[in-house]
Amino acid sequence: MSKKLRVLAGAAVAVLVVAALAIGAPSAGPSAGSTESAQTLAGARALIATGERLDTIPKAVWQQLLTPEQYEVLWRGATERPFTGALHDNKQVGTYLTAGCRLPVFHSRDKYDSGTGWPSFRDVLEPGNIVLKPDWAWGMRRTEVLSKCGEHLGHVFEDGPPPTGLRYCLNSAALVFVPEDASNPPPGNPSKAAPASP
Repeated sequence: MSKKLRVLAGAAVAVLVVAALAIGAPSAGPSAGSTESAQTLAGARALIATGERLDTIPKAVWQQLLTPEQYEVLWRGATERPFTGALHDNKQVGTYLTAGCRLPVFHSRDKYDSGTGWPSFRDVLEPGNIVLKPDWAWGMRRTEVLSKCGEHLGHVFEDGPPPTGLRYCLNSAALVFVPEDASNPPPGNPSKAAPASP
């Protein structure tokens, strides 16, 4: 191999190593408490903060970032028991983000009590942050609600209130609630913003 090819090959390997570290690729060998593992967690947190390249975060890192229940719901499609979720009875004004990727997905103005035991919403705050997928599990046809980064949030049904007729039935463990502050209006479509207080 010529000297020029060896230099190019070496540079390509260096670029691949740097790219792998930047996206938080799991390393072989170090323990969870090591510096390399911390860099992976720090890298994942940085990606979450920017909302970019979230699909590059490995499942092993998600397991470290989330509670066991959040991980089971978001990445294994589990469902929490009805009437047990922390956000089921939440009546505060604010925005619901996905628990892992921190994407804004629902707002309290669209939340209602469906009587099912799970947080229910009639509409989505940021449609671009939601993906709907056919789900034939349990021998029935349903529509799964996922975040754009792949997190399982719950299901949507066509038995909700007007004006949409939809019921987004979600797991509390899949969401994080951020109370609204008057100086920090909710993200999303301004036409759907909550009315101002008189």
